[in-house]
Amino acid sequence: MRCKSIYWLAVIMCLFAIGCDSIDDGSYVDPITLYEKVNGNWGLTNLKMVDESAKANAIEPNEENLSTYFNYEDFKIKFSVDEKNQPTSYEVTGNVPPLFAPKGYWKLSSDFQQTNASAVKIYLYSDAQKTQKTDELLLTSVPGSNDEMEFQLVHSSNGTPFVSYVFKLNAIN
Repeated sequence: MRCKSIYWLAVIMCLFAIGCDSIDDGSYVDPITLYEKVNGNWGLTNLKMVDESAKANAIEPNEENLSTYFNYEDFKIKFSVDEKNQPTSYEVTGNVPPLFAPKGYWKLSSDFQQTNASAVKIYLYSDAQKTQKTDELLLTSVPGSNDEMEFQLVHSSNGTPFVSYVFKLNAIN
C-alpha cells in the first residue's frame, strides 16, 4: 500500500513539473520598431556625392566627399515621433544648401527592417496628412547599439539614377 502511495505521489509530482514548463519573464512588451531607432536628433559625420552614371560605367573618380563644403559640417536633422512612436515631423537645421525639403513630415515604408536585405524607405511629405510626397530616402544603415545611421538620397531621370547623396549620421544626445 505504501508503495502505491509513493508511486501516485511521484506521478502527481511529474504532472506538476510538466505543467509548469512555461517561463513567465514579465508582461508583454511591443517589439522595437525602426521609428524608435530613427527618432531623435542626428548630426552629419560624412556626406558623399556619388555620380551614378560614372559609377555604372566604371569611370573614376565617381565620388566626392561634400562634408566640408557648403557648411555641411553644420547639418543636423531631427526626426520626431508621437507618444505612440508614430512619425510626425522632421526638420533639417544648419546653414546648408537643401538637397531635399528642409522640413515636413515623414514615415517609413516598413516598421521593421526587411528580411530580404532591401532598404527601408523614409518618405518625406509637405503635409501632415502625408499625401504630398516631396522626397524619398533609402535607410541603408539602421541605428543600433552604435547610434549611427546612414541614408541615401537618389536623383533619377526616367527611372535611371544619375546622382546620389549618402548621409552618415551620429545620434546627438
